[in-house]
Amino acid sequence: MQGVKSHRPFSLTRIFNAIRSNRLFEIIVVGVILFSALLAGAKTYDISPAVVNIMVWLDYSITLFFLIEISIRFFAEERKWQFFKSGWNIFDTLIVVISLIPIQDSELALVGRLIRIFRVLRMVSVIPELRTLLNSLLKALPQLGYVALLMFIIVYIYAAVGTTFFAKINDTLWGDITVSMLTLFRVMTFEDWTDVMYETMAVHPLSWIFYISFIFLNAFAFLNMLIGIVVNVMEKESAEQWQKDHADEPTVADLSRQIEELKALLVQQSELQAIKKGA
Repeated sequence: MQGVKSHRPFSLTRIFNAIRSNRLFEIIVVGVILFSALLAGAKTYDISPAVVNIMVWLDYSITLFFLIEISIRFFAEERKWQFFKSGWNIFDTLIVVISLIPIQDSELALVGRLIRIFRVLRMVSVIPELRTLLNSLLKALPQLGYVALLMFIIVYIYAAVGTTFFAKINDTLWGDITVSMLTLFRVMTFEDWTDVMYETMAVHPLSWIFYISFIFLNAFAFLNMLIGIVVNVMEKESAEQWQKDHADEPTVADLSRQIEELKALLVQQSELQAIKKGA
């Protein structure tokens, strides 16, 4: 009896782990998250009270499903404390726990609705590819910050120049440096930027150099640098994840070493056989 009792937790853990790793279970979880997002969006429309009551019960059902799903993931861990070592697991647990608090008709009803909207973010914790993408973006933030700082410096310089030369032409777009920076952001995003350029070219025919050089630096050079940094970090993150997933598999160096050991063993055996025949 004692042996059965000691074996039972391991069996339950294995069952929960099988459920968690099941592809169908993952698809169902993703489907419920998407349905939860659609339900949160439907509440923004004017709907009848009867439909509102149905949506409330659906919301309760979704919350209950998420509670069961997070419990399965928790009990699937052999060492339960390791579950909370993942930031995504902590985030999922907080979302589910706060969703269970009955604050629908209280002063915190707005917070409850926001929490239910944020349940869509659980898609990131469920899909590994999205986690890799977001982790790569977070790891790239320090490098992105330096490029963003350089972009700000360039925008600030061009805004000061634009205010100096174009404020008399259009005070709304170039009246001060902050408004000029907003105008340059409009130029950088190509939002009717030619209208801005032609207006200043009517007074300063060579002002096109100002716009073309700014677009080349920010829209082409710096933005491509940002993309390159993110892609580079994503490749490193994917490579590290692949190494973690295949850590137990033998590498090419291990296989080569094993082949060399087998060759040496065969040579030793052939030498021993030759010595025995000679004797």
